[in-house]
Amino acid sequence: MNSHLPITKLDAIWVYLAATPLLGLTVTLVAYLIAINIYARARHNPLANPVLIAVALVVAALRITDTPYRTYFEGAQFVHFLLGPATVALALPLYRQWDKLKRGALPLLAGLVAGSLTAIVSAVGVAKLLGASHQTLASLAPKSVTTPIAMAVAQKVGGIPSLTAVLVISTGIFGAVSARWILDFVRVREPEVRGFAIGVASHGIGTARAFQVSEEMGAFSGLGMGLNGVFTAFVVPVALPVLLRWLA
Repeated sequence: MNSHLPITKLDAIWVYLAATPLLGLTVTLVAYLIAINIYARARHNPLANPVLIAVALVVAALRITDTPYRTYFEGAQFVHFLLGPATVALALPLYRQWDKLKRGALPLLAGLVAGSLTAIVSAVGVAKLLGASHQTLASLAPKSVTTPIAMAVAQKVGGIPSLTAVLVISTGIFGAVSARWILDFVRVREPEVRGFAIGVASHGIGTARAFQVSEEMGAFSGLGMGLNGVFTAFVVPVALPVLLRWLA
């Protein structure tokens, strides 16, 4: 009977911790610290993306402990709340690049329109050819913008917000992992152009990766992320019905 005592105590401790709102915050921070350590040991290889690793660790922890997502998010919402101030704080490094921003305003605007429309048309077009349902198409359309905007847009056009959230995270991770090689392949060298392209295509996760390269790249990535969110929010509700009629 004594052999079962440690297990009983561990179960009791876990039951207590699972009932506290700080559980989600603790799990999130520990998972990210582990992911950052793995990323550093991998010499910052993009394939060891810390967001991807942290997400996998959190999912594994929730599955192993059979913890409901709602319970986890009661604590994790503190991190979620900080996303707003963190996004606003991106204005500071962008302000330091104000001269470059003024000189490149028109090319950046053209890149925004081209990148945003390409992301929408390519995702919806390929999915339509593969026989995806209307809900799936509507969920795919805003996949390249930050999660809160993408979910709101998806709901407005008849998509599934939870599916959109998964697609947004997948898009961001893919962009953060592959952006360097793709931009090198097409011989895009300027840090402001590379950053802006990453922000338009891969929102916040790509922007975090851009800041790891340089403040300049991160600043323009944050600009691309913000502008693409606003542009997509206005364009998708109007363009999606037209695109679907054309594809039909």
